[in-house]
Parts: sequence; structure tokens; C-alpha cells
Amino acid sequence: MTQQKKSKGLHIALWIAQGLLAAAFGMAGFMKISVPIDQLAQSGMTFVNYYSVEMVRFIGISEVLGAIGLILPAALRIKPILTPLAAFGIAIIMISAFFYHISHSEPFFPVIILFVLAAFVAWGRYKKRPIQVK
Repeated sequence: MTQQKKSKGLHIALWIAQGLLAAAFGMAGFMKISVPIDQLAQSGMTFVNYYSVEMVRFIGISEVLGAIGLILPAALRIKPILTPLAAFGIAIIMISAFFYHISHSEPFFPVIILFVLAAFVAWGRYKKRPIQVK
């Protein structure tokens, strides 16, 4: 396999990972911003019982901004360095979520998957296949 084909495959895999992460964090963040706290708790987001409303909303805004940062800078090729930074920020959120889930004896496997995807995008878009400015 040639280097160009490997590089194109990595580029496609990175876009897929970016899309999956953006969808997951965009939807979850929008819910945290717009849904009443008691409904979030009933839907399974038990962490809302341990944090203030402002903190839950801040997390939601951070997730929505991260989702936007995964797609727009790369797609528009305007400040594309923001894409790996957004992925890095999401990885940090997932590290925090991991410790929360461990301390509350909750399942943490989805958090690990999201962390790995975010770390892959951060690494890939920073080191291996950065988006070039036009």
C-alpha cells in the first residue's frame, strides 16, 4: 500500500471520528443546555444530582463548543489548528468523566471509547494529517 493511500485512509478515518464525536457531544451538550435538570436526572444523567445547575450548563456549553470545534475549523479551513485543540479539550472532559464514573461505581466503558476517539483525532489532526489552510 502506498503512503498516499495510507494517508487518505487516515484522513477518512479522522473525519469519521470527528463526525461521531461531534454528533455525540453536540447532542449531549445540547441536552445539558436545554433540558430541565430533573429530566436529565430521570434520563440517566445522574451526575446532575451532584453538581450545580450552572456547572451542568457549563459542561453542556463546553461540549457543544467542542463539537463545533471538531468540524467547522477543519471543514472551512479557517484556523484548522482549533480542530485538534477541540479534540484535546474533549479528551480532558472524558478524563474528568472517567474519574467521576469510577468514584460513583458507574460504567465507564463509553467514556473510554470517547476518550480514545478524541485522542485519535487530536493526534491525527495535529501530527499525522493536519488540515491545511487554503
